[in-house]
Amino acid sequence: MLLPLLSFLLLLLPPRLASSQSFIGVNYGQVSDNLPPPSSTSNLLRSTSIGKVRLYGADPAIISALANTGIGIVIGAANGDIPSLASDPSAASRWVSSNVLPFYPASDITLISVGNEVLMTNDEALSSQLLPAMQNMKKALDAASLGDKIKVSTVHSMSLLSQSDPPSSGRFHPSFQDKLRGLLQFQSDNGSPLAINPYPFFAYQSDPRPETLAFCLFQPNAGRVDSGSGIKYMNMFDAQVDAVRSALDNMGFKNVDIMVAETGWPYNGDANEVGVSVDNARAYNGNLIAHLRSLIGTPLMPGKSVDTFIFALYDEDLKPGPTSEKFFGLYKTDLSMVYDIGLEKGSQGTGGQTGPSGGSWCVAKTGIPDAQLQASLDYACGNGGDCSEIQPGSPCFEPNTVAAHAAYAMNSYYQKVGKTPMNCDFSGTAMVTNQNPSYQGCTFPGEGV
Repeated sequence: MLLPLLSFLLLLLPPRLASSQSFIGVNYGQVSDNLPPPSSTSNLLRSTSIGKVRLYGADPAIISALANTGIGIVIGAANGDIPSLASDPSAASRWVSSNVLPFYPASDITLISVGNEVLMTNDEALSSQLLPAMQNMKKALDAASLGDKIKVSTVHSMSLLSQSDPPSSGRFHPSFQDKLRGLLQFQSDNGSPLAINPYPFFAYQSDPRPETLAFCLFQPNAGRVDSGSGIKYMNMFDAQVDAVRSALDNMGFKNVDIMVAETGWPYNGDANEVGVSVDNARAYNGNLIAHLRSLIGTPLMPGKSVDTFIFALYDEDLKPGPTSEKFFGLYKTDLSMVYDIGLEKGSQGTGGQTGPSGGSWCVAKTGIPDAQLQASLDYACGNGGDCSEIQPGSPCFEPNTVAAHAAYAMNSYYQKVGKTPMNCDFSGTAMVTNQNPSYQGCTFPGEGV
């Protein structure tokens, strides 16, 4: 099996496995009547590798509880605050004086989100006031000598785009472009990110085929080739984020970074909500974290991880809408995990368990059809595995079979992203072994080699 050289050039960076990781964030929603006290939440977060928390408001108890933790905090001004912030610069000064100055720098406030999905409200007056509100907020921060330390942005849903498939065709909706141009120019001038809410879960809802589910869950799949760029995408998250990148580039804002303000997968829901399950939620969020830790980035933004906030820290039992809206939580309100995705400090990936003592490797199961192994091979090479050793002329190219190449690639992924059972599943095509699979001339990475 011949793998193009360019397909693995960007896969050689080691995974970043620190005690906390600034590119992994979580949304802390409060539409619930049974949340634990902020001090308990602070202790919980400090036990994880979560590096940032996004609040939908500016709750002083939560901000105070996160003081001196090293956790970055995104705070929010509500949509209802926008008219006064836009019309009265002193209102912005009072907002900063009340919600920032008493806490900073002990509480590491990094960004203020002015409003949430304002352009999607179809409120013309409110949308027109968004940019002046952001400008006044920035001036208030500047006056407090914090303008270069705390950024100002706003959050949009994916409906900001009129086209997103294929990713290279990504374009912002014409009805938003005039207002968006002013917002993006402000963000370009001030170095703040475009914050967007991509949800592969909703993409699967509109296209509930098995191959779409695998594509959305970062599981082995055949990939989707972008007809415009020729790039093969192996997961929906990268495709959605790159569609936003294409839209930004098309409008001339190549220097504006992207922040994923929300993404997640519910583990419970109504009977007619396809794809809702604990297994799928664990797969999406666990594989997303592994993808971020690999530092591969997206095809249009390689070599770095997009700052990503997973929705959500806790279930929110008072949220309206479909039942799934209440069940996006990673943790129960008694602070126990809903499911394990390897967020505890020291954990490298989903499950938090290593393989058998004395060394563990990931290998292909026997009797798996080549087509399934090929999908696993493509996935491993595209999501963190180092496949340079199975190129023609390299030590592990022979035997030149799909099974042999898949075994090497899957093990490389397993060793790099995290040695946990889930990272050696590959849709049931692989298994963990404590028998070293290396052979003459070909060394499989792993303990004891």
